[in-house]
Amino acid sequence: MSKTAIIFPGQASQYVGMGKDLFESHAIVKELYQFASDEIGEDMARLSFEGPAERLKETRFTQPAILIHSLAILRILKDNLPKADFTAGHSLGEYGSLALSGVLSFEDAIRAVVKRASLMEEACRKNPGTMAAVIGLDEQKIEDICKAASTDGVVVPANFNSANQIVISGDLSAVERACSLCKEAGAKRAMILQVGGAFHSPLMAPAKSGMEEYLKEQVFAVPEIEIVPNVTAVAESDPENMKKLLLEQLTAPVRWQQTMQFFNEQGVTQIFEVGPGKVLAGLAKREMRGAKIINIDKQEDIDTFVAAKVE
Repeated sequence: MSKTAIIFPGQASQYVGMGKDLFESHAIVKELYQFASDEIGEDMARLSFEGPAERLKETRFTQPAILIHSLAILRILKDNLPKADFTAGHSLGEYGSLALSGVLSFEDAIRAVVKRASLMEEACRKNPGTMAAVIGLDEQKIEDICKAASTDGVVVPANFNSANQIVISGDLSAVERACSLCKEAGAKRAMILQVGGAFHSPLMAPAKSGMEEYLKEQVFAVPEIEIVPNVTAVAESDPENMKKLLLEQLTAPVRWQQTMQFFNEQGVTQIFEVGPGKVLAGLAKREMRGAKIINIDKQEDIDTFVAAKVE
């Protein structure tokens, strides 16, 4: 029996103008943006729709902006949303999964991401760093190179995005050294990314204590849809374990390729990416041959999907 997964994008999927058509067409979307704006103290609608891009790229704004966009689509689709067997999100996208599966309300998911983004931005200021994408080397080779380059500082694998693409993270000097070693080892590309910090590395450790205190006070419900966390890449349904994994996620790698493998093993043949951009849909096409992959970002995507369902 074929199964369905709904997935949510993470940081770097944002673009100026995202969500504007949804906002203009639906009062329930305006309410979400207003709620988030009140929580953050910033007009998130204006920032998402008009930019500037550099400000939207700031972690404290990027993360809530992407989540709001994903949640807006869920709100619009309501009963037209396909019944999912599994859900997963790339890094901050995991909070979209928590909202979809009923672990957190939409409002509590936004509050949690506002807190997470703020703490991560503070950690970026305290421990400046960067990330780089490496294409064309296997996992073991990159791990060995990171160990060799760690004489220059912290550098670790941070995102296992696909069999062909792994992102490394850490101190600038160590990441640059690792990129040089990767190119010497035959990598097709090893390029520094324009990101706000060394996400999913030990340099994010300062964000953990604040997030732990915050999550301790939150009530997590048992999920209605099985969640596949980044840290383990296997289905999880225990609310307390999910809290622990969300904390661990701050400094641990995102095992996205392994998540796609899990979906393959479980018989998932249909994937919906809900939110801005098509990053995860692109990765899924490479990792899940033959699966039906649909991206829902704009109002026209929603209209096309609903029309096809009616037919």
